[in-house]
Amino acid sequence: MRVLGIDPGLRNTGWGVIMVDGPRLRHVANGVIQTKADGSSADLAQRLSQLYRGLCAVIAAHAPDLAAVEQTFVNKDAVGTLKLGQARGIALLAPAEAGVPVGEYAPNAVKKTVVGVGHAGKEQVQHMVRVQLPGVRFEGPDAADALAIAICHAHHMQGRSIREIRAKGAA
Repeated sequence: MRVLGIDPGLRNTGWGVIMVDGPRLRHVANGVIQTKADGSSADLAQRLSQLYRGLCAVIAAHAPDLAAVEQTFVNKDAVGTLKLGQARGIALLAPAEAGVPVGEYAPNAVKKTVVGVGHAGKEQVQHMVRVQLPGVRFEGPDAADALAIAICHAHHMQGRSIREIRAKGAA
């Protein structure tokens, strides 16, 4: 099973694809979709379009079975939070349009799953991603975060499968 993790951002959207085979995880690919501002009044629409096309290309190239997107956290900059929310909407739309089921995880849930601590730093997350995906090279910090999101989704889906099997056995 292939899992796509997406770390949404308007300037840089990280993505990472892992292969899940039982308890084994393997790195497939990762990268960052960068959008460029042109300063026009249509700038936001153009950047969202670039992001959508980039994610569609990743999905077409790697054919994920599942996808996961990091939830938006609200910060003090309302305009920045709104723009991030729009980028996140594109990150949800692209896999959904391709028929790929999408999960969502809060940043602290991702850190807790990957590192064991909900308030882990970026360096700790990157270290644990390297431990779980030996030999991985990150195309950038956003790609490392996306791989962490994919790992989180893989672990949560495995836990859900085990619970479903136990529930069927008890019935």
